[in-house]
Amino acid sequence: MLTNDQGLGYIKARKNHSCYGMGLGVIILDDVYPGFPGDVRNATTYPFNVQFEIVKGVDIQTLVFVKDKTPCLEPILQAAYNLEKKGCRAISAECGYFAYFQKDVADKLSIPVFMSSLLQVPWAQQVIGSSKLVGIFVGAKSAVQNDHLEAVGISLGSNYVIEGAIDGGICEEFENLWIEGKRSDCPQAFYAKAEKEFVSVGKNFFDSHPNMGAMVLECTGFPPFARALQREIDIPLFSYTTLMEYAHSIVVHRDFYGHV
Repeated sequence: MLTNDQGLGYIKARKNHSCYGMGLGVIILDDVYPGFPGDVRNATTYPFNVQFEIVKGVDIQTLVFVKDKTPCLEPILQAAYNLEKKGCRAISAECGYFAYFQKDVADKLSIPVFMSSLLQVPWAQQVIGSSKLVGIFVGAKSAVQNDHLEAVGISLGSNYVIEGAIDGGICEEFENLWIEGKRSDCPQAFYAKAEKEFVSVGKNFFDSHPNMGAMVLECTGFPPFARALQREIDIPLFSYTTLMEYAHSIVVHRDFYGHV
């Protein structure tokens, strides 16, 4: 049988790995809501194979809005261990607020860990220069703690500004999916309305900071609408999809084909 990897003429077991051919493992919240293509919890988002693992007992409310996050650590570590044992070469997670646990998980695993899109903020700061701002567009600004930022290497008070999508009550379609007390027993959302609301808040965020040179989208539900926002603001956009495609490219580097 022919393979794309011409060097694959011999195989051997990787220590404690039960399955093979998986690049990226994704920790998924223990919550029931759909995601449009582009959302991290939608498997059609990826141009490569992923393995999902639900983190038992950790939902949006627990991870994002409850201040004491200590009870989340052990279930998150267990989900990460499960993905590593299954054979994943790198770990990510579906919500940017998993940033809080970046160091905890990375210290325990033997494979690379990319817990949050916010990991890209220091990189974005470097590539645009210190005279410009990085806009950090999050789900809920009110839920961002300094610990989230510091855990992914963001220097507090450096060249960034933060805005939330749901803090102003504009992005109702996101609330219909994610927020307890506002979503129905069967969470649902309309794409066109969600896009319009998201782009409106994102553009206002950009317009409020004329020296914004890049934007990092924290939320895993934002990538389906990222290109629509970029058409309006025309600056570099970092998102969960840019993070995860980068992560996969590191652990499963592609071959090159062509001619000279």
